[in-house]
Amino acid sequence: MHIAILTLTFTLPGCGSLKEKRHRMGGLHARFGNTPSVAVCESGERDRHDASEWTFVIVGLSKREVESQCSQIEEKIEHTVDARVMNVEREFV
Repeated sequence: MHIAILTLTFTLPGCGSLKEKRHRMGGLHARFGNTPSVAVCESGERDRHDASEWTFVIVGLSKREVESQCSQIEEKIEHTVDARVMNVEREFV
């Protein structure tokens, strides 16, 4: 069993409220949390309207499978979230 912790930090330029932040970041939990091998949560910057941090825990039978899943998550986020990715951290447990 291999486990990765993927943490992404975002900035939301021009975001003026927490409601707008939820709209712009909306769907991350629903999009990725439905996958049996992925758990996701907003892990930081919850009270700031211009920043957000999300953590994904990915589980797989091989390190290659887990790395592939991490890459897919990053790529999908780059194309679907109305925010700038400022930092990406991967940690293998």
